[in-house]
Amino acid sequence: MLPLRNFLASFSSSSTRSATHNMVKAPPAPTVPTAIQAKEQLKSGEGVEHATFASGCFWGTEHLFSKHFGNLPQFSAISGYTGGHAENPSYRQVCTGSTGHAEAVRLTYQTGSVAYAELVEFFYRTHDPTTVDRQGPDRGSQYRSAIFFHTPEQEDIAKKVTAEVQEKYLKGRPIVTQIAAAGKWYPGEDYHQEYLDNNPGGYECPTHRFYW
Repeated sequence: MLPLRNFLASFSSSSTRSATHNMVKAPPAPTVPTAIQAKEQLKSGEGVEHATFASGCFWGTEHLFSKHFGNLPQFSAISGYTGGHAENPSYRQVCTGSTGHAEAVRLTYQTGSVAYAELVEFFYRTHDPTTVDRQGPDRGSQYRSAIFFHTPEQEDIAKKVTAEVQEKYLKGRPIVTQIAAAGKWYPGEDYHQEYLDNNPGGYECPTHRFYW
C-alpha cells in the first residue's frame, strides 16, 4: 500500500459508487477436489454466512471478490481489521504493525449461494500465500496472508483446500497462510470501502491477480 502520507495526499473523497457490481464477471471454476465437490453438492439455504480473508492490501482483496462474486444474493464485502489485540484500531495504527491486526475483508452472502471451499480456492489463486508478512512491495504483519474461520466446518474446509492447493500448485513453495478463528471485527474507515471502484487507477498490490 502507498505510504500513509502519500495515501492521504492522494485520497479522493468521491462517494460515487462504480458500476463494478453491475459488471460482475463469473469466477473461474474450482480446480481442487474439495472445492469441486462442494460446488457440485451446493444447496440453497436460509440466512447468511460470513467468510473473512486477509491477502495484503484490502483494497485489492475486496475488489477481486466483489468483481467476481458481487452478484450473489445478500452479498457484501467490507474492508476492515481483525486478528489483533488493540481495541477500535484506526488505519494509522494498523499501518504501524503494532496492533497485531491484519487488513482483511469480510464477505457476507446468502447461505448456499456459493460454497465456502470455492471462496478459499479463489483466495489462494489471487495472491501469493508463500511470503511471510508481505504481499508485493507491502511489508508488515498487517499484510499477512490469513483465513479467519467462523465455524469448525470452515476451519476443516480451509485446511483441506490449503493442502490441495499446496500439492497441486505450490510444490516446493510452502504456504504460510495463517488459519485462525475469527475474532473481533472492526470495519475500516468509510474511505476504504470500495476504494478501487471509487478511485479508478488507485493503488492495487501487484500480487492481486489470477495465478491459475
